[in-house]
Amino acid sequence: MPNKPTATAERMDPRVRRTRALLRSAALELAAERDVEALTIADIAERATVNRATVYLHYRDRDALLLDAMEEEVGRLARAAAQCPLTRAAGRAPKELVALFRHVEANDTLYQRMLGPSGAARFINRLRELLAHEVAVQLSGSDAGLPAADPSLELRAHYLAGAFVGVFTHWVSMPDRPSAAQAAREVWALLRGASRT
Repeated sequence: MPNKPTATAERMDPRVRRTRALLRSAALELAAERDVEALTIADIAERATVNRATVYLHYRDRDALLLDAMEEEVGRLARAAAQCPLTRAAGRAPKELVALFRHVEANDTLYQRMLGPSGAARFINRLRELLAHEVAVQLSGSDAGLPAADPSLELRAHYLAGAFVGVFTHWVSMPDRPSAAQAAREVWALLRGASRT
């Protein structure tokens, strides 16, 4: 199997960028339509109008392609989480937390597929890692964008990141789910107890 093109080669060759964009777009469209476990490389290749061999030139397997396709969405969610002030005093849920839930709600079909029982484990792990990093930065009060090297803080950050992933996973699948504002209020009350220094 050929090696994946390097970032430098990708910058130099617009065909690589176009092909990867086609593959990512096809993967996201299909992930919003059906269970992730049911997706095959052949399905993605057909939707992207390329052959299967082309997919393998760019990605090791289906999960690597899905992870790359979701990376931008995961990044958006992590950035939204970074805006949410977890160290703010107890009281009303911050508007940033409501915005975080609204972001997930606006993309609920995709999150149902990716976080559900047939979702992609690599996606869930990547999401949890990015959220844990953003939470750790907040809890450490770092202005440099890097968390302090503190094992206790690291455990708390992963605890809270896991809580977010768990809540999002359940919330998007609830038949009569509370609104984003209601969910944010409930979660804020729990987080204040969980993240108190």
